[in-house]
Amino acid sequence: MKNGRTVSDPLTPDTRVEDLVERNPGAVRFLLGLGVRCIRCGEPVWSTLGDLLDDSGISDKEVILRQLNALAPGRDVS
Repeated sequence: MKNGRTVSDPLTPDTRVEDLVERNPGAVRFLLGLGVRCIRCGEPVWSTLGDLLDDSGISDKEVILRQLNALAPGRDVS
């Protein structure tokens, strides 16, 4: 992980998309299921999880963060 963070650190709205994908690739599929596109062609991956949720119109970030943090790293979620 970059920025001195480890895999066991909880995800926050400030977690960079690059770190999220590196840490838990299955989170991408989970977020896509909610209509949150994590990776778009030509879009920088250094935006934050909070930015993605804002851009997708998700107002209750805490619920999504709890769900993401409950996922085991690397676990693919359907």
